[in-house]
Amino acid sequence: MLDWSAYRTALGNTLRKVKDISPDILKANKLISEAATSQPPKLDAKTRELISLAVAVTTRCDGCIAFHAEAARKAGATKEEVVEALGVAIALNTGAALVYSARAFDAFEAP
Repeated sequence: MLDWSAYRTALGNTLRKVKDISPDILKANKLISEAATSQPPKLDAKTRELISLAVAVTTRCDGCIAFHAEAARKAGATKEEVVEALGVAIALNTGAALVYSARAFDAFEAP
């Protein structure tokens, strides 16, 4: 298992180096992130972070998991809420595998 706190710190340090070389990359990412939240927000911070954590799992992004797990905790998410959000991510991934299995089967049957 990762030391998530150390990983967040190391990743933050590396991203600061990227920002020093090309600040527009991180500026653009921040702009997109801010644009994703309505003004005023319709979802509370905890709900947004639980969604972000579930999406991080489905996209297999350790950095996203590290940052959004911490943010969900700070937003007041409980362990039970995190597990429910992760359950949704698991269900989505199994559904996606089922749909892509149909595609693979169609490909196999194609002449």
